[in-house]
Amino acid sequence: MRVVWPDQHRFELWLRIAVLACEAWASLGRIPESALPKIRKGTFDAAKIAEVESRVGHDVIAFLTVLNESIGQPEARHVHLGMTSQDLNDTAMAVQMVESARQIVHDLAAVREAAADLAIKHRRTLMAGRTHGIVAEPITFGFKVAGWVAELDRSIARLQAAADDAGVGRVSGAVGTHATIAPRVEEHVCRELGLKIDVVSTQVVARDRHAAFMAALAAAAGTLERIATEIRHLQRSEVSEAFEPFGKEQKGSSAMPHKRNPVLTERVCGLARVVRGHMVTAFENTALWHERDISHSSAERVIFPDACAALDYMAIEMTKVLRGLDVRPERMLANLQFAGGVVFSQRVLLALVESGMSREDAYLVVQKAAMQAMDNPGMGFRTLLEKNDQVANRIGTRMDQVFDPWSGLEHTDLAYERLGLGVTTP
Repeated sequence: MRVVWPDQHRFELWLRIAVLACEAWASLGRIPESALPKIRKGTFDAAKIAEVESRVGHDVIAFLTVLNESIGQPEARHVHLGMTSQDLNDTAMAVQMVESARQIVHDLAAVREAAADLAIKHRRTLMAGRTHGIVAEPITFGFKVAGWVAELDRSIARLQAAADDAGVGRVSGAVGTHATIAPRVEEHVCRELGLKIDVVSTQVVARDRHAAFMAALAAAAGTLERIATEIRHLQRSEVSEAFEPFGKEQKGSSAMPHKRNPVLTERVCGLARVVRGHMVTAFENTALWHERDISHSSAERVIFPDACAALDYMAIEMTKVLRGLDVRPERMLANLQFAGGVVFSQRVLLALVESGMSREDAYLVVQKAAMQAMDNPGMGFRTLLEKNDQVANRIGTRMDQVFDPWSGLEHTDLAYERLGLGVTTP
């Protein structure tokens, strides 16, 4: 991102666009072919552009002033022929968004690969699923992580689609009518830059494209935040099922030596808020006055480099977390047996209903035993049920089956098959 978004690269793209436009004009006979060698050798100095801009108050004019000095007359008079500032600005920014998306997708793919490896490794690692923060039913840790893989796939596809939508250029002059520049110039510039042509532009590319791109960044940030939040919960002292990496010399707290804080995942969660905040600004930028104003410009110079860099950094951090995740299967198994196995309450309920008991009566029996077990740690859920004559008479011989954590997980491999993770269902 340090390469994609600095002024230096923006000016490089402007120069490329300016030269391509001159080449197109020459092919149309508007400017002499003999002018192209000197135009192609044009150079700029970013510091000098900044100095000129401080006097003239216009970045594109400053750029053209410095560039034309390097080319010299009479050739320089052909540069920027029939063009307006946004022919450079918007087209260059489209390239920058595409370049950023390519890098972010690469790093999100690394997160996806790390998650896929983790899902396969822990395909048979039992744990308690949780809803509302409360233990629910048995799952495997691998199945949980498979959900992350699926969401990462969607985030990657969403960002690629948004980059494709935002990857449009416009070289159509003031107010976009091509009054002063031939459409074939626009076609040549965009083709050489690997961009599509904006179907209809005013003096700017409409900012709904940019807002959608930022929304895709925010959605991907939300995916990483979801994974990070889950790991933060699993690292809580009361849970202790999975821990982000912790260096041998790392310190968790200046005051409490026992602390092993989830600082990497907390960092990811914090940065996701930043990216989401930039999404709001991007959507605010969609409503511009008439054919053009520049109220969007100042904000875009902040939000796009910042959001792209933040998301890419988040992806790099999450790859580090997943590659070094300290998973505790023994703790997961112990938590699965919380309160003597209340996670099997639905299995008991269904078994009683199948035995002929009404659902209402069965629910009351199972709920009473579960609440007693959770309120009194010494009284296990299964033990309380086995002491209940109604339960014992109806399903007493089936208790091992009802409390088998693998019973009901027969179809979890379907998720792996759908994701192409090398596991097939029988």
